[in-house]
Amino acid sequence: MIKNFEDVLKFAAERGPKKIAVACAQDEDVLLAVDKANKKGIAEAILVGDKEKIEDIARNKNIEISKYEIIDIKDLSEASLKAVELVSTGKAHMVMKGLVDTSIILKAVLNAEVGLRTGNVLSHVAVFDIEDFDRLLFVTDAAMNIAPDLNQKRQIIENAVTVARALDIDEPKVAVLCAKEKVNPKMPATVDAAELQKMNENGEIKNCIVGGPLALDNAISVEAAKHKGITHPVAGYADILMVPTIEAGNVLYKALAFLARSKNAGVIVGAKAPVILTSRADDEEAKLNSIALGVLMAAKQK
Repeated sequence: MIKNFEDVLKFAAERGPKKIAVACAQDEDVLLAVDKANKKGIAEAILVGDKEKIEDIARNKNIEISKYEIIDIKDLSEASLKAVELVSTGKAHMVMKGLVDTSIILKAVLNAEVGLRTGNVLSHVAVFDIEDFDRLLFVTDAAMNIAPDLNQKRQIIENAVTVARALDIDEPKVAVLCAKEKVNPKMPATVDAAELQKMNENGEIKNCIVGGPLALDNAISVEAAKHKGITHPVAGYADILMVPTIEAGNVLYKALAFLARSKNAGVIVGAKAPVILTSRADDEEAKLNSIALGVLMAAKQK
């Protein structure tokens, strides 16, 4: 089983390299991460964007730019669409966001003619490597869906399960997080959580074990679960934490990243191919980890 980002990078190198189409590649941190992934044998890349700016960054950062194909498109929307087209036509395995707004790259991903739409919900899955924690922790959805309904939550779980399974977790345990562990009609998140657990038990949500409602403590702590008398197999052993709203996800994501100072990676799931969409606040290491995550997903899809 893949338990940390050292393992993620190792297995990505073994199962790669895969090719990335970088949209609006004139971004210093992205180019550094892409180049490091290339040197590790994890990924190759086609750089789409402002060729002059890409080459300037490469010179300043000692990147051997001749290793990469560059497609010179200065318009951000056109560059994003071209990067997506490279994936939809099989010339690349995944698309990565460079120096462009998220809305522009996602519009290209959902383009009716050359996009990567499947009809499924797109959702963000973050992966955290936390010091002194015995496994990787997946958090969804902290970036895309504001207040998902029951059907959207089902698809968000399914998306996260595909990521976990790409990291060799064959039957991930999914905790549907709420503020308490008992169903309360005045707290719709708890009602949805119980329904999602029932859907899993009935075989409507496959390849995982879903438990909910669960609070964060008894989702990840065996001791907390025992103290509250919770015996569900997910309690204390969750791999995936599904949050009820984007606000809860955003707070949890940033608490893990900035307070716990854990290593992290992120990917958009639900399209025909992985979409590597990192924040400008993410460092080069997080971007490299996200590339490796995308490579493992692409390898699993193949």
